[in-house]
Amino acid sequence: MWLGESAVERAFLIFVVLLVLLIEMINSAIEAVVDRFGGEQHALSSAAVLIAIVMAAVVWVLILPGQ
Repeated sequence: MWLGESAVERAFLIFVVLLVLLIEMINSAIEAVVDRFGGEQHALSSAAVLIAIVMAAVVWVLILPGQ
């Protein structure tokens, strides 16, 4: 199964998935530092990860229907 018609489309599909993983790692690192000083949860703690997932979903939905 080939995803994306061009190298640029395939690069975008791979990039957004890797971006989600990168944002999740950064978020986990920040949470680990914050947990050392206090155990409070904040509503915005996973907002960056959610936005990255939404961006990835939008890119995949825009590129894949063209297949």
